[in-house]
Amino acid sequence: MKSHLEIGRSGEEIAREFLKERGYRIVAMNFIAPIGHTRSGRILTGEIDLIAYDTSADPQILTFIEVKTRRREIFASPESAVDKRKRKKIIRTARVYRRILGLSDAPCRFDVVSIIAPDKQNIEIRLFKGFFEIGPRTELFNTQGLRI
Repeated sequence: MKSHLEIGRSGEEIAREFLKERGYRIVAMNFIAPIGHTRSGRILTGEIDLIAYDTSADPQILTFIEVKTRRREIFASPESAVDKRKRKKIIRTARVYRRILGLSDAPCRFDVVSIIAPDKQNIEIRLFKGFFEIGPRTELFNTQGLRI
């Protein structure tokens, strides 16, 4: 039986190939950056599973992708784990990435790849383009424009 870390890693590989087949050009995997400090002074880090350019978009767009993999969808869908707290962390990490590369003004999008893989033969993959976005004053909005 695979550990949750092994399931996550294999899901990221599945997602990477899936996205490449759909016109994404992967530029980074498992990007980790410091995004702040705790009250006790400990450094907080954030991670983005995949960073890519969606070349199928016109013009191509920088995309930050969170991959969620589960064996089964009993209690909730994998994408439901990308909650408000996780979204904020991804946005903060994406800001660091964009600042490092001088892309602060470049448009970007936040996608989620949801994978349900009970075994190697039965894999369900769903891509949610623009799963969430940065709104005015950095508030979080879902794709329907509702504040979350």
